[in-house]
Amino acid sequence: MSEEYINLTLDNLEEEHLCCAIADKKHQAGVVSKKEWLKERISEGHVFRKLNAKGKIFVEYAPLEEAWVPIEGEDYVYIYCLWVSGSYKGKGHAKALLTHCIEDAKAQGKKGVCILSSQKKKPFLSDKKFMQKFGFEVADTFEKDYELLALPFDGSKPAFAECVKHPSTTDDTLTIYYSPQCPYSADCIAQVKAFCEANAVALNLVVIDSLKKAKSIPVLFNNWAVLYQGKFETVHLLNEGYLKKLLKI
Repeated sequence: MSEEYINLTLDNLEEEHLCCAIADKKHQAGVVSKKEWLKERISEGHVFRKLNAKGKIFVEYAPLEEAWVPIEGEDYVYIYCLWVSGSYKGKGHAKALLTHCIEDAKAQGKKGVCILSSQKKKPFLSDKKFMQKFGFEVADTFEKDYELLALPFDGSKPAFAECVKHPSTTDDTLTIYYSPQCPYSADCIAQVKAFCEANAVALNLVVIDSLKKAKSIPVLFNNWAVLYQGKFETVHLLNEGYLKKLLKI
């Protein structure tokens, strides 16, 4: 098994795969969008580091000031995603990738590392218990489930932006905030549109296409956020099945 890790760069971006959408053809449009998004982010210090293998083993992080999330903090690194799946689990890859991120942050003179998590394990979010093994602690909370975990090097802590704490949408409307960062978004949006049209569900799609928008989103956001009837529901990507459950249809 390969133990070589590589970073995506402007030189290898086109030829390398994006781990999370490695084999599923329905997500290839999203892969193209994600790579275009990455071309702009790499120069900002965005890191996509993966095992040099055909699998879902990667970490993705950026300077918090440049991270497309409504989180505030000075000189922190924000981890968007840490993902190890399938037969690669239990082989130390998550530890190696996270350790690299922490060491990279220290080498850059950062004040710490942070990541979105939850009290109980949720899909698309890193496990709180795993992060705590490395010294991460709760820096801020959103509602009852979601937590901003931080590993401070100097005692400072990041926090959710004030706008996150006052989500609001038009009543009876399903509102989805999403960005091209996630290669799954394109297919999920297509499924949501088709379902809402077939079931007469009012839908409001908000594309987050700039750092300024991302920093001012009025709700918790990692690259996707769902509100329904004025209430925040989830950061879970929606397909038709999950949407039926959410809308109780």
